[in-house]
Amino acid sequence: MREAGRIAAAIEVLDTVLNRHQPVKDALRDWGKANRYAGSGDRAWISGLVLDAMRKRASHGVRMGADTPRAMVLATLAHEWKTGPDAVAAIFDGDEHAPEPLTEAERAGMIAAMPGDAPLWARAEVPEWLEASFVRGFGGDAEVEGAGMASRAPVDLRVNTLKTDFDKAISAVRAQINCDPSALITSAIRIAAADPRAKAPPADSIPAYGKGWVEVQDLGSQIAALAAAPLDGLQALDFCAGAGGKTLALAALMNNTGQLYAWDYDWRRLRAIWPRLERAGVRNVQVRTGKEGEALCDLEDRMDLVFIDAPCTGSGTWRRRPDTKWRLKERALATRIKQQDEVLAKAAKYVKAGGRMVYVTCSVLPEENGDRVNAFLAANTRFRAVPVMDALERSGQLTEEGALILSACAGEHGALQLTPARTGTDGFYVCVMEREG
Repeated sequence: MREAGRIAAAIEVLDTVLNRHQPVKDALRDWGKANRYAGSGDRAWISGLVLDAMRKRASHGVRMGADTPRAMVLATLAHEWKTGPDAVAAIFDGDEHAPEPLTEAERAGMIAAMPGDAPLWARAEVPEWLEASFVRGFGGDAEVEGAGMASRAPVDLRVNTLKTDFDKAISAVRAQINCDPSALITSAIRIAAADPRAKAPPADSIPAYGKGWVEVQDLGSQIAALAAAPLDGLQALDFCAGAGGKTLALAALMNNTGQLYAWDYDWRRLRAIWPRLERAGVRNVQVRTGKEGEALCDLEDRMDLVFIDAPCTGSGTWRRRPDTKWRLKERALATRIKQQDEVLAKAAKYVKAGGRMVYVTCSVLPEENGDRVNAFLAANTRFRAVPVMDALERSGQLTEEGALILSACAGEHGALQLTPARTGTDGFYVCVMEREG
C-alpha cells in the first residue's frame, strides 16, 4: 500500500472506533479481514497511527478544533510523526486512494501549538469528567502524569528463576531482540517501545519465551508481585488469578515450595493458566475452579498471604489500550468500586492471624486505590497497613536506583502508586495489609 492509502485506512478504522464504538483491536482485525491485500507491514503502520491518534485525542482535538477521525489522524501525523501539512499534501497529491485534500483550517491545526489556556483535562490527555480525580491523585503533577499515560509503552519480560538465571535469559533474548536489564529490579528485562511505523516481532515468539525462561509481564506488575515477599514455604492464595500472570510470578518467588492456590470469580479466565504453568515449570500451584463458597471453603483463616489483583478500570494500562480511556464512563467506575469493596471483604476471611493481604490494581485513580483501602481498614480493625517497601527490600531484587525511585512513590499507608511518569511502568497501586492476632 502507498502511504496515502494507509492514511485513508487509519481514518476508516478510527471512524469505526469512535462512531461505531468498537474496540481498536477489533476494528483493526475487521479492517484487515476486509482488505486482505494489505500486508503485515501495512497493518502495523496503520495500527501505529490509530493507536497514537487515540493516545492524544484530547490535545489533538484542541489543536484541530475538531476530534473527528480525520482531524485526529492529521494531527498525529503532524505533531507526533513529524509529517507536516506540506508533506501530507504531497503524499495525497495524485493518489486515487488518498483522502480529500487538506483545508486551510486543517493546515493551521497541523502547525498549531497547544494553547496556554487549554483546559487541564486536554493537556493531561484524560476524559473531562476525570480531571478532578487526576488532580486529587497527582495534584500539580496531573498534567505530567497524564502525558506519561499517553506515551508508548515498552515490553517487559520477567526472568523465570524456576528454569534459568538472569544472565542466561538476557543473553538468549538479546540473540533475538535488542533489550536491556531493568533499572529498577534485578529480575526484569526491558525491550524499548518500537517505532509505531514498523512491524515489531512479538516477544512471545522468541525461543526463550517458548522454553519458559521469560514471561511477558509489565515491570509494574512484577513489582506488585514482589510486594508479597518473602514467600518460601508459605500457604498463599491468588484470589483474582485470571490468566495467571501474577500466579507465575508468585510461584517463582516461592521457589516451588509451599502451596499456592489460584482462583478467579470468572472460571473462564483461568483457561489460559494451565499451559502457562506447564511452560514455566511451576509445581506448587493448585488451581481451584467453581463458586467461591465451594472452591475455597477449606482455606478460611489458613493463608499466610492473600494476593488480590482486583478488578478495576484498567486506567494504568492506557498506554497499551488507549481507546479504553475514552470509553470509560462514570457508571463503570462506580461498578468497579463496588466490586473492589466486595473482593476485599471476601478475601480478608482467608488471611490467618499474622498473615498478609496484598491489594493491587492496575489503576491510577484514587477512588479505586487509597479510598478503597481506607474504607476497608475502617470496617476491618483487625487489619493494619504496612509499608510496601519493607517487602520489596526483603525480596532482594531491588537495584540501588530502584530503591530510590520506588521509595519516592510511597504514599498513605506506605502504599505505592506506580506510573509511567514516575517509574516508567504501567500504572499500578500496591498496598500491603497485615492481620493482627
